[in-house]
Order: sequence, then C-alpha cells, then structure tokens
Amino acid sequence: MDVDIWAWVGETQQQLSEAGNVGLAMALGDLPAQAYEGRNPQLDVMAPAIAQQAEALELPWLEFYARYWHLIGRIGDRAQGAVAIDDAQQLLEFAQREDVRECPAAPAAIEAMAIAWANADGPGHAAERLDLLGTQIEALTPEKPAFTGLVTQYVAALIDAGRPGEAVTYAESAVERLTVAGREASWELGAESARALLAAGRAEDALQALQAASEFQPDDPVAKEHRDGVRRSLILATLGRIAEAVDALPDLDVVGEHPRVFVEWSQAVGKLAGSAQITNTWQLGRVLRQWIDYFSMMGGYRARVELALVAGELAIGRQGVWQARLLADLAESGVAELRETEGLAERVAALRATADATGEPEPPGPLEERVGLFDAADGFNADPEKWVGWLAPLSGQDLEATRRHTTTAGFLGYPATGADIYWTMLVDSGDIATADSDDVAYLTTLLIEARQDERLEQMAALLPHDAQYLALARLHSARERWPETLEAAEHAVAAGAGLEARRLLSGAAQQLDQNDRAAGVLHEVLDELVEEDVWRMIVMATSAENWELVHQGAAKVGMPIKSKEGPIEEEMGLIRVILPAPDGGQRQVLSIRTGPATARLALPQPRGMDYNAGDLVVFDPQLLEPVPEDPEEQQNFVPPFAAVRILRPGGYTSYFFDGAAPSEEDWAEFTEVMAERGWPMWVYSDENYTVSHPSSGEPLPGVFGWVAVPPDVSPNEVDALLDDATERWVHPLAWLDLARELDVEVERHERIVKEYGL
Repeated sequence: MDVDIWAWVGETQQQLSEAGNVGLAMALGDLPAQAYEGRNPQLDVMAPAIAQQAEALELPWLEFYARYWHLIGRIGDRAQGAVAIDDAQQLLEFAQREDVRECPAAPAAIEAMAIAWANADGPGHAAERLDLLGTQIEALTPEKPAFTGLVTQYVAALIDAGRPGEAVTYAESAVERLTVAGREASWELGAESARALLAAGRAEDALQALQAASEFQPDDPVAKEHRDGVRRSLILATLGRIAEAVDALPDLDVVGEHPRVFVEWSQAVGKLAGSAQITNTWQLGRVLRQWIDYFSMMGGYRARVELALVAGELAIGRQGVWQARLLADLAESGVAELRETEGLAERVAALRATADATGEPEPPGPLEERVGLFDAADGFNADPEKWVGWLAPLSGQDLEATRRHTTTAGFLGYPATGADIYWTMLVDSGDIATADSDDVAYLTTLLIEARQDERLEQMAALLPHDAQYLALARLHSARERWPETLEAAEHAVAAGAGLEARRLLSGAAQQLDQNDRAAGVLHEVLDELVEEDVWRMIVMATSAENWELVHQGAAKVGMPIKSKEGPIEEEMGLIRVILPAPDGGQRQVLSIRTGPATARLALPQPRGMDYNAGDLVVFDPQLLEPVPEDPEEQQNFVPPFAAVRILRPGGYTSYFFDGAAPSEEDWAEFTEVMAERGWPMWVYSDENYTVSHPSSGEPLPGVFGWVAVPPDVSPNEVDALLDDATERWVHPLAWLDLARELDVEVERHERIVKEYGL
C-alpha cells in the first residue's frame, strides 16, 4: 500500500474525529506501524475492531484498509501461509466490490493474495500468482501506487516457477519503467532482483544488485535492516566469502521474531556452519525444530520442508544421526502436501544416505551405566542431543532410561518420538493401568506437546478413574477448553487425584469467572499449598471479595495486615499496575497498594478508557520485573504487577487541559489546589511539547494532561476551579471538551486552541 493513500487516511481521520469517533481516528493511523513493528497483539485486536466499526458506519474503504493491514501483519513478517489464504481470497473479493474497487489501495489485495500463496507453497502456486499478477500489472502504469509491489511479487513468482533468468530481465525492465515515470524502485524490488540473480547462478551480480537496492526506500522500513543482512549473508556465503557473510548475518535473537526470514537465515547458516565463526550446536537444532513446528501450524508447507532439510544437514554436522533421520521423515511427509515437488525426493534420499553413512558420537561409557552417567552429567554443559542417541538403545526396555530419553527428546522438539516409545512400553503392553503416576504424567505431556489428542483420550480410558480424569483435565487445560477442564478436574478431585487436580480445577474456575469456587478449592487444602498456590488463592478470593480467605492467605505467606477481618484497605506503598490499552498494548498506571492483591489507581486516564483514577484493581502479586540489586536503584524502584480485573470502579471522570506552561510558581500553586481537593492530576506532555505564541509564532513550552474528579463533583465545579486557578496566568489554559459539555465559553476555548496551535 503506497504512501499516496495517506492523504485519504488523513482526511478520514479528520472526518471521524469531527463525527465524535476520536478513538477510531487515533487507532486508524497506527495500524501500519503495528503491522511493520510486529505489535501483533495490538494489531489482532484493533484491526478487526476498526473493520467492524467501519462496516457499521458504512465506510467500505476504511473496512478494506483495516482488513488489509491485519492481513499484511499476518502474511508479511509472520509469514502465515495456508491459514491465511481464505482471508486473502475474501479480501480480494471485497476489493472487487463496486463501492471498493476505486479505492487507491484496492490492487493491494492482489499483492496480498500472491504473498499468501507464496508463503504456503511458492513453486506450487507460481502459475496462479503469475496469472493473477500479470492481469493486474497490464492494467497499471508505473505511476500507480500499486505498481511496485505487484511487480515485486511477479519477480518472486518467476523465481519460484524456476525461471530466474526471466525474473532478472523482468525486474530490470520494471526498474527502468519506474525511472522513466519519475519514480524510484523499492528496496523490496531491488532485493528480489538480487534473489533472482542468485537463483540464476550470478552471485556476484546479485551482491551488486543488493548493494544498489540499499539506496532505495523500503515499503517495510522496520524489516529492511535484518532482511538485507540475511540476504547479503546468503549471497556472500554462496561466493565463499565466509568472514564477510558471518559479519552480515543478523544474530538469532534478531531474526527469532521474524518468521519471514527463517528459511533464508537457516540456508545461510547451513553454508557457514563449517566455519570457525558459526557454532553448530544442539541449541541451533532446537530452534530450527521450533521454526518447523511454527510453519506446520501456519500452513507454510514449503518452508517446513526446506527447514527440515537444512536442519537435517546441520544435525549430521553435529553427528546427530537420529535427528537427521527424523528430519528426513518429516521432510518426506511434508513433500506430500506440496503441489510442486521437483528435486525434493532426491534431496530427502540424499539426507537419509548421508545419515546412514555418518558415525554416531562415541558414548561416554558402557550401556548398563548410561542412566547413571546421564544423571551425573553437568546440566549446563551436557549435550542433550547426544544423550538422546546414547540412551536410545535402552529406551523402551529400561524404565529409567525411557524416562530420560523420551523427555529429553521432547525437550529438543520431538515429543511424538518419545510418545511412540512410551506408548509401546506402557499402553501396547497393557501395563498402563498400573503404571507409576510419573510415567503417566510424562506420557500425557508428550502426547499434548505432539498434539495427539485422540491418542491421549484413548490412553486415558485405560487408566483408573482419578488418573483418567486428571489426564483429560490436563489435555483440556492445554487446549484452553475451560468448561471441559472444569468437569474433568472435578471428577479427578472427587476421586482423590491430589493437588495437581485442584490446581487445574481452580484455574478453570477462574477462567470461567467463578473466583469464589476457584479460591475455595485451594483453601480446602491450605496446609498443603506452596506459596505460589497461596498467592493464587489470595487473588481469586480478592476477586470474589471473600475477605476471610484473603486474611487466611495473607497469614499463610506471612504478610502483616492491620485489620483482622473484612475488606482490606491499607496504604502499602506505590506500585505500577499494568493494564490493557485501547490499542491492544499495555499501559502502566501508578497506584497505591491497598491489600495483598488490590491497588487503587492514582493517575487520571483519558476519556474512553475502561479504568480511571480511583478504581480499585485486583492484581497478580507476581513481580513482572526483578528488584534491582543496586541499593540506590532499589530506592526508586516501583514494582510492576499485572492487573487481573477492576474490583470496584471509583466513578471518577477525567477532563483534558492543554496550553502554554505557566511559571514554576503558578504551576506549584495549581497542583496544590488540585491536591487539596483530592483531584488526581497528571501531566502527559514532556519537555519537548511546545505551543505557538499567538503573536510572534515563537515556540513556547507547553503542558497537557488530565484531571480526574470523584462522582460527587459536577462539571460546573471543575470549570469554575480551573477558571479561578489559572486566571492570573500569562497564557491561558484551554479545557475545550469540558466547555463544550457545559456549553460555557466554548468560543473562548476554541480561540485559545487555534491561537496557540494546541
């Protein structure tokens, strides 16, 4: 979506604001940043909400805009494939509606469709991508905003179709057409041209093309640096310029949040793994296995196969023969889901052959001593990948070896392998009904992690009543099926399944907003609870206002409370309460702790928030940040806690003020007047905020913020106090929203806003 659309966005924001949809207007401009910056929780909340409001307001262009950016956030950096194809198709159909097709951004739906197909199976969908893109490109001139994005995807489709030479020629032609039209190519087009050259066997030219592209502006500025580094490293590695390739390669902690570059980064690492600068470790293998699972869930079928093959080759480099064989199996099963499989069967066969020809690492001792040696191994420096291979001959025969082997394999990302071994040993043998509870728990965990739900239910049916329902409760809880968790955990508790069943029952009841019940389940065994359980009970009892249980829980953890019964309302110092923000992000609100799990918000919040100063909030007493070790830092440390719910609203109303900052003396007097009234006030502007002098236009220090008043204070009282408190200031303060609400001196406040550029 090109910058030409922003003029329309600005006009739409202004129209929405004037119509009273201020929150919608503010959120509208932030969607692209949320998509590019990977603020996915906010994007996944705000984009559908904006689309829904736009539909209700009968604003189809706005609905398209919101749906488009949500989709780009999914298929762009997150690289979702098959799971996004239906949504991409629906957006494409929506863009073809009569009331949408004239939107400047409508052709971007075609680009999104091509990207979703590419993410799922680029070569398999290459022909469809070329047909769809080619038809639209023919109807466009290079001056059109959508041209660059569409031709970039066309180049990518030609590469995936096995026609890299054509892709190079097409990219060069597109850049030339853009230049003639007075426009510059995007970084993405230049980078895709470099990929085409690399695929054509012209690595040196690819490096030059990527260098030339660095001068172009990116469509996705946030991603440019790491995407450029990954591609540059792959090209340099192909050229054998190892040291330069290593220097260019972004670290794992940089690319780990960007699935779009997972495959290319892994390919670069595969070429560099033999160098002294890149360490091929089991940790790398575990990460690649997690990435494979990610693409399995997202329908990135081609990426999953490519990663499995690269990971298998790297595993062989570590003598991880067992892992290489499993990765070959995984790649082979993935090939069956692809539409275009040329050369893949041969690559899988080559991986298997190499694995068969590779020697296993030398074991640390005799077979009969392996379990003891495993237990004695250094937990920090031991290589779990090697231990899976060393314990494998005993696994399924010796129970202690099986426990260690299967759980370690699960840790490395192969729970299904461990589950198969345990299943044969316990279920197929008929021993599951009398198995040790730890072994049942291990097998349950492996089956949950392997997402073998039906198999787990089959196993559970063979267990005694208490263990059966405990296993089912664990499964339902892992899948966040809370009513089912509650029912199964009830059966497990009634059958005497123990503390784990009570935790599951309590957690499900809390999720279903049955806090009194959730707290009571734990309270029944208060003496058996560890401190973490007691704090959970306190939170749930507080939410239910069961103060008797809160007092008992506080006594259990050794927290002194002055009152002996009833609601707890004490001043226990300042904390930061972390609450959800309207954009799906988070907001920190300075608060006064009033009890073990309660705090009263101390800062006024803007209108439209779900909370405000004076609200009593339940929070989770688990610290979100560690206490600093430095004594000086400790003095200024205000501990942060996550909010759980609003227990009782304070009923406060916030009013916005804005204007030129007064003298220090006037400001001190102003804040003193607010404090005397008990009206929370907070300045949200910083030292960089300035306003314009009405005569000279020179910048003046500005100040804006909110003041909150309790429910027994009328708007007229607020207006009168603000008038009295600021009447002697050199520059007037404006509170336009309040003036409009009262219909008092509206013109004066509008004039202040205009004259000072507020």
